[in-house]
Amino acid sequence: MTRFAIPFLSILCVTLPARAQEPPPRIGPFVVDLHGTVPKLPTSPALAESHALVASELPGRGLGVQVGAHVYFLRLRAVTFGFGGEYAASRARKTPGSTPPPPPTADGEIVPLRPTEEKFNAVGTQLSFNFGTGRGWSYISGGIGRSTWSVIPDGREAFPSDTAQLKTVNYGGGARWFAQKHLAFSFDVRFYAINPGPAFGLIRGSPRTTMLVIGAGVSVK
Repeated sequence: MTRFAIPFLSILCVTLPARAQEPPPRIGPFVVDLHGTVPKLPTSPALAESHALVASELPGRGLGVQVGAHVYFLRLRAVTFGFGGEYAASRARKTPGSTPPPPPTADGEIVPLRPTEEKFNAVGTQLSFNFGTGRGWSYISGGIGRSTWSVIPDGREAFPSDTAQLKTVNYGGGARWFAQKHLAFSFDVRFYAINPGPAFGLIRGSPRTTMLVIGAGVSVK
């Protein structure tokens, strides 16, 4: 027993330090994100006017989802470069009675608020700069794509700006922490810079807008 035990213990003592000194895993090679989101939807008078609404009818906040996939193709010193795409969708609704009524008009008339639904959908690419290891990393990223942004009160047809495909630039950052080898908690804070929408008759199109979307959920690699 001693003749076998001594060589085995010697090998074990050499192997354990070697494993302890193994470098941390690299970022990637790919990751898929699934987030629930809370968008901060604009409530500016210019947006309301572009949809024949009053500002009090705009929802302001909503809920949504964010799905992304990224591959990591190059590491240069402390930075790992990634490229991927993202789909984001959100919805918000506001009904009369949820807020105080608007002030009377110049003629003294009180215009009743209408139920209004707002939807935002965006698809775009992203180039990311990542910092950390495969056990967890932070990133900043940005890209370009298209979005549709509709604000429609009940009983009214969609305006052209509600269905137009608008050029949209996205930028932001976040982080991923892998508590397990393939599963992580992750969050993302992203801005969407949306081009103006088309006009409709005498009604001007939706204004150029930057929308904030905060998301959190899981990532799989």
